[in-house]
Amino acid sequence: MYMDGVQGTLKDRWLIALCGSRTLMYAMFMVYAASLPVLMREWDMSAAQAGTVSGAFMLAYAASLVASAWLAERFGARNVFMWSAWSSGITSIAFGLLARDYVCAVLLYALAAVTQGGTYAPALMLFADRYPTSVRGRAVGMLIASTSIGYALSLLVAGVLLGIGGYQLAFVVCGALPMLGAVLSAMALRDTPNVIHARSRGESSLRAMLGNRDGVRLIIGYTGHSWELLGMWQWLPAFLAASLALAGDSAGEAAALGAGFTAAMHICGSFASSTMGGLSDRLGRRTVLLALAALGAAFSLGLGWLVAMPFWLLVLLSLGYGFVSVGDSPVLSTALTEAMPSAHLGTALATRSILGFGGGAMSPVVFGMVLDATATGPAQVSWGLAFASLGVGGLVATWFAARLGMHSHSGEHRS
Repeated sequence: MYMDGVQGTLKDRWLIALCGSRTLMYAMFMVYAASLPVLMREWDMSAAQAGTVSGAFMLAYAASLVASAWLAERFGARNVFMWSAWSSGITSIAFGLLARDYVCAVLLYALAAVTQGGTYAPALMLFADRYPTSVRGRAVGMLIASTSIGYALSLLVAGVLLGIGGYQLAFVVCGALPMLGAVLSAMALRDTPNVIHARSRGESSLRAMLGNRDGVRLIIGYTGHSWELLGMWQWLPAFLAASLALAGDSAGEAAALGAGFTAAMHICGSFASSTMGGLSDRLGRRTVLLALAALGAAFSLGLGWLVAMPFWLLVLLSLGYGFVSVGDSPVLSTALTEAMPSAHLGTALATRSILGFGGGAMSPVVFGMVLDATATGPAQVSWGLAFASLGVGGLVATWFAARLGMHSHSGEHRS
């Protein structure tokens, strides 16, 4: 079942098609973040309320990740992936057409997340079955890179359409693209078998996971990574818009430009995923994880204090922030597929999702609460403290990367 060498990654049409489908399915993921400065004004939302929409999405996404990982372990990754892909196309269209106020946005964005999240864990399980550890980091890196391209596509399309037809047009167009992704997924997986890995009678996946020290460390490290990354994704467009507003740009222009530059950050993150996964195949998972986590924490602790600096400098720093924050995603995922036996991988991914995306759901809310609490002070202090709240996650990720055992970065696969 394994695909060997470079032929199994860069020249694999299956991989290219599945990555293309991921890009389209995630083309609505960032449309709310891109529109946030405009929505806060038109819907009369506080920063904390704005954070709850993102929080509801992440909580629903986390629930979907948990359920889909559990189902894929028992009913096969391919089937669960396709069920989720078709459902995601339908709910994304509903969000694009109907989300026109705060209450509807909370409900419909969460509904879209419930279906969209169901493609993530099954995709990782499909990759674990298809690729050996010698190239798995590169393959998973390409998968996550395609997701980052989807985020960038979402931001770019939304940024352009915000200036043409407002958030309504941005929502409709970005909401329609996931259905195209579902069609491409069906084509890519047409001949892929639906594999269900056997396990011993009475064997507990939860006990096997908790007894795996590196598996637990990777799950906790992923939680810190998610707290930092998902909070940054939701608030960075508003941060860049705030910087432009301080320089005198209008709210609409600032939102569109902020979205565009954040899209560039996701392109940079896509490059990070595609390169760091392959780098970890050569240098080892632990080495790459430790370096990227430490750099991400440094960016989180320092970026917000620079909101009044020249915009070009903030753009460069944001690109670096995006690179290191996303770069460890494929390495964390690949390392977990190697640390956990295939029969128990779904349970490990489900647990990781509960903790990781649960934290990711809370961090935008905490970020917004810090902004509200410090709103009367200087912008540098307000944004500095808000981003520092994300740095806590980066420090957690760094600590647990440093504690990984030697076998966690040897590339040895356990089946």
